Formats: sequence, C-alpha cells, structure tokens
Amino acid sequence: MYDWANSAFATTVMAALFPPFFRTLALAAGKGEAQSTALWGYVTAAGLLLTAVLSPPLGAGADACGDRKRRLAWSAGLGAALTMAMSLLGGAHWQAAALLFTAASLAFSLSIVFYESLLPHLAEGAELDALSARAYGLGYAGGGLLLVLNLLWVLRPGWFHLSDAGAAVRLSFVSVGVWWVIFTVPLLRRVPEPAGSGSPPGLVATLVRLRATFGEIRRYRDLSLLLLAYWAYNDGIGTIVKMATAFGSELGIGLTHLIGALVVTQLVGIPSSYLFAAAARRTGARPLVLGALAGYVVITVGALFLRTAVHFYILAAAVGLVQGGAQALSRSLFAAMVPRHRAAEFFGFFGASGRLAGVAGPIVFGLTAQVAGSSRFGVASLVVFFVAGGLLLLRVDPEAGAAAARQAERQAGWRPAS
Repeated sequence: MYDWANSAFATTVMAALFPPFFRTLALAAGKGEAQSTALWGYVTAAGLLLTAVLSPPLGAGADACGDRKRRLAWSAGLGAALTMAMSLLGGAHWQAAALLFTAASLAFSLSIVFYESLLPHLAEGAELDALSARAYGLGYAGGGLLLVLNLLWVLRPGWFHLSDAGAAVRLSFVSVGVWWVIFTVPLLRRVPEPAGSGSPPGLVATLVRLRATFGEIRRYRDLSLLLLAYWAYNDGIGTIVKMATAFGSELGIGLTHLIGALVVTQLVGIPSSYLFAAAARRTGARPLVLGALAGYVVITVGALFLRTAVHFYILAAAVGLVQGGAQALSRSLFAAMVPRHRAAEFFGFFGASGRLAGVAGPIVFGLTAQVAGSSRFGVASLVVFFVAGGLLLLRVDPEAGAAAARQAERQAGWRPAS
C-alpha cells in the first residue's frame, strides 16, 4: 500500500504536472524553450545528488535503531507537506519552484529507502519477486487513479467549481499530499518493525561504518555487479520518467495529451507488473529485467522519430509495458542478495548508487538538448545507459549472490524473527 501512496507523487507531480508547470515559470522568467527543459534536468539532478549523500548514513541509523517505520513516517509527512506547498507557487519564480521540488523529491526518495528496507523481512525467493512486482502494480493503480482525477480537474475545471486549469494544477498538488498521508497509514499500522542491530552510531562512527560497508559490498561479487548494472540502467529509466512531459511540452504536445499519455503508462503498467510477477516465478528475475532493458533501447531510439501526440501515446504505452517489471524485479533481486540484519544500510547504498548515478542522466539529457537544440536527441542519448546496464547484469549470478547473503547472516549469528 505504500507503493499506492507514494506513486501519487511520482505520477502527478514528478512525471505529469510539475515539469510543464516548472517550464511555464522558467519561460515567464525569459528562459528559452530548450533552456527551460535543460533547467528542469539540472533541478532533478540536484535532488538525486542530495539523496545519494544522505541515504547511506540514514539507512545505517535505521538499522541500528530499528526505527525504519518512524523515519518513513517523517519522510512521507514532510514530502506531503512540501508537495502541498507547491500550490502557492506562481509568476516567474522558477528558483523557488526548484528549491521546493528538490526538497520534496528528497523526502520522497528517503521514504522509499526505509520502505524498501522492510521488504527482505517479509518474503524470500520467488515470493520476494512476486511481492515486489505486485506492489509496483498497486503503485501504478494508485498513481493512475489519482492522475485520472487530476486530469479531469485540469480538462474540466468548471465541473469542480475551479476557476481555470491553473487552479486545477495547484489543487492537484494538494491532493497528492493528502493521498500520500492517508495511504501511508496501513503500512505504519500493519507492517512489523524488524529489530535493530544495536545502539545508534554517532556521526564519526556512522562514517567509519559506511566506509567499511562500502568495502564489504565490494566483497559480494554479484551484489556489486548488480549495483553497477542498476546504477547504469536505472539512470536511464529515471531520466525518462522525469523528463518525458518536459520533452513533450517542448515539442508542442498539449498538457491534455501529456497527462493522457501518462495515464496510458499507468493503465498498461498495472497488468504488465502482474505479468512480470507471474513470469518471475518460472524464469527468475534477471532474464525479465534484461528483456525490459531491450525494450528501453527501442523506446529511446524511437524518440528520434516522435512528431505527434499519437507517437507520444505509443511510447508511453511501451514505457508502461517495461518500466514496472524492470524496477520491481531489480528491487527484489537486490533484496534477495542483502544480509537481512543490515537491510536498511544496504538499501541506503542501493538508493544512493541509483540516485548518484541518476545525476548523470538528466545532465547528459540537458547538455545534449542544449547542444543539439532539441530534447529529441537528449532522449536518444540515454540508450548508452541501458546497453551498459544490460551488459553488466548479464554477469550477475542471483543464486550465488543470495547464498553469500545467507552465509553472512549465519556468520553474524542473525536469525529471522519468529
């Protein structure tokens, strides 16, 4: 249900409404079309960089204190409040919008670190893959449901006694914050909190421990390779999610079609995630992630030929087909290979590696768009991330990685709670 809760931010704010809203503010400040799109790329990169720096120490503290749920609650609550504050933005204040979005996306990403660190304690083996993929399916359903409502507000503001589409966009930001808070409650009430691993470390001790953990992760061959692969291909996935509507807006595709295409992504993503979950029971996660990455190669190359709203809808459907499976099964692959007594700390590194690497994608996108004068080439440049990630993933042995994690648990004397 937390996938259902936080996906409202990922769809309505991060993917659908805030990128063109931000571009409107930047254009009002006298920025050019391509420059406004590039600025959005740099803003998203800043949020990813902050997350990469803060995730590992906060994850280590959560492991020690055994308070993953409390930290998740604070992160989700702060992110929801900042999202609702976006409704106050206007004029040409793109700098204020950049700061507000950076802070909200940081809270969103940190909450996911604590959330995903609970996953290895809830299931094992094939059920872990299925649970992660089903959760992504719920995320598509929840985010898509609210996005449809927000789309109705934007298209028909009069039906809801709103003055215009601008007021509808601002109300949508408020609705995301309320949705996020309400649907975080089931996790806080029902999911058990795993025990902590010891006393909370001080700052110096945390830094020393993180350095040791980084060295330790490198000793897990398959886990390290998976991190490198995820570093590469998730950068491409994240950049497509964050830049899609800014890209479409630059090409002259109207807001109605931009949001409509994202609804298509959600609708396709729901059954696709469940199909990936079912297939993972038979084939394992790695072959399916590799297939999804091949799909992304086709998508990025296809962006070169995008000209109309129909083309945008086709690419959106293709993204929905592969996105949930790639990310959900990557999450479960990693969860199966981490020692469970240090899950939050390792997931902090998982989040940090993905977000730190994720800084490169928006920057490459922005620079390419500025140099080429069109974001079409910016999207196409992302193909290198999917190819590199796929080649690294081919070298990962999931069974050997899981066996190494279980051996580490036995050596530490850790046993699952009854």
